[in-house]
Amino acid sequence: MEDYEAKAEEIRKQNEQLLVEFQQYLIDKQLSTKTINKHVLNVDFYINQFLLHDGLLEAKKGALAIGGFLGYWFIRKAMWSSVAQINENATSLKKFYTFLYERGDIDEETLDELKDTIKEEKPEWLETMQRYDDPFDMPFEL
Repeated sequence: MEDYEAKAEEIRKQNEQLLVEFQQYLIDKQLSTKTINKHVLNVDFYINQFLLHDGLLEAKKGALAIGGFLGYWFIRKAMWSSVAQINENATSLKKFYTFLYERGDIDEETLDELKDTIKEEKPEWLETMQRYDDPFDMPFEL
């Protein structure tokens, strides 16, 4: 357990530096302060909560976990989850992994796969979110 916690702390420190650099990347792209803060908070939650929840996955290795995050985990674990938040998080994660690609941390194939996953699976994530929000829309009969 101590090894797990030590490794998790090491990854969190790496993530902290990544978030600082990502924030500067967004500043350089001339996004508004409000938009930058949203993107950084969304990515922070993904890399420091979700990717470290069941295992110890570094941010650069977590691009392809987005389906499990936005299609299931985020909907059930984040009290603020909504259709708008799923859309916002998808945008934030696309920007973050584009940033990682531009600095050479991930390859183009991984970035393309992330973008394809978002494009193909987002309608299903949004539908799941809507069902989750409506307790009377049961997928089965009682």
